[in-house]
Amino acid sequence: MLSFGLFDHVDDNGSPRAEQFEERIKLVELLEAEGFYGYHLAEHHATPLGTVPCPSVFLAAVAQRTRRIRFGPLVYVLPLHHPLRLYEEICMLDHMSGGRLMLGVGRGGALLEHARYGVDADPATARAMYHEAFEVLMRACEADVLNFEGKFYQLKDFVITVKPVQRPHPPIWYGAPNPEAIGWAAPRSVNVVSLGPAARARDISIRYRKEWGELRRKGDDLPMIGITRHIVVADTDAEAQRIAREAYRPWREAIGFLWERSQVDFVLAGIYPKTFEELQAIGHGIAGTPAMVRDYLKDLQRETGINYLLGQMVFGTMKFTDAARSLQLFAREVMPAFKRQFTGTRV
Repeated sequence: MLSFGLFDHVDDNGSPRAEQFEERIKLVELLEAEGFYGYHLAEHHATPLGTVPCPSVFLAAVAQRTRRIRFGPLVYVLPLHHPLRLYEEICMLDHMSGGRLMLGVGRGGALLEHARYGVDADPATARAMYHEAFEVLMRACEADVLNFEGKFYQLKDFVITVKPVQRPHPPIWYGAPNPEAIGWAAPRSVNVVSLGPAARARDISIRYRKEWGELRRKGDDLPMIGITRHIVVADTDAEAQRIAREAYRPWREAIGFLWERSQVDFVLAGIYPKTFEELQAIGHGIAGTPAMVRDYLKDLQRETGINYLLGQMVFGTMKFTDAARSLQLFAREVMPAFKRQFTGTRV
């Protein structure tokens, strides 16, 4: 009924980069050992929120250290990549992993980062660049020779020398901002993820299932409909709350960093308030024993209709040992209560 993955920013935790990267890869190995479905990595630039501005580089290491878990960016910020260069990276990762790549795409949620890259940060321009780059990616998956004449990309006689392992392309993932996005996602079997209010996730889920049914596709082929939540599990409620409270504060500072530096209002303040106590009060996170977390997720699934949960379970200055213990408790004492009851999902 519900599958589980980890959503990760790899935000700066104050340790040396090599040490942080190695510990994070060890956590991905643990995710695989404990039966998580997927690992999803954000892309950010010019901010302590993201110490992995090049997702493909990090994911190449993940591909070599794991054998079963699926992984991918959530998302590749398409306006900041040349689509053909990115296509080649996608193919490499899919081959290096034996066909385990999940292809998350988007325009980018923080256009302040686009500006620092020297890319037009106008929302309409970013949206147009995203759609054009996505079209190039999809055509490259189909063609042997690519010719393309667009506003942003002009390509002539580009010989396609490799295709991804997963055909016609790796499964696509997209951060759905509202139910209207499902009109694009459903016909393409795109997996969607939302953040923030449960009511938004519920509306997205209802819209996706309705459109999926109108397309006359089998219900057991329904793509992933997910939501992100900060989650910390410990042996006692008090210990979980302490870990979450201490780790969340620097993470929240990191996610608001560029907005504060630019002296503009942080657009996600309503979704990510300044303290974990406030986050938990509005239902966007939970910290407690396995029993408490199970009850929280049962209510969340019942309210939203999601079939995928992306836990933000390692963030801020959380210690490796605390994160590992949280993941193990979650996998062994929470996940078994939500075993999927159908197979054949194209994800």
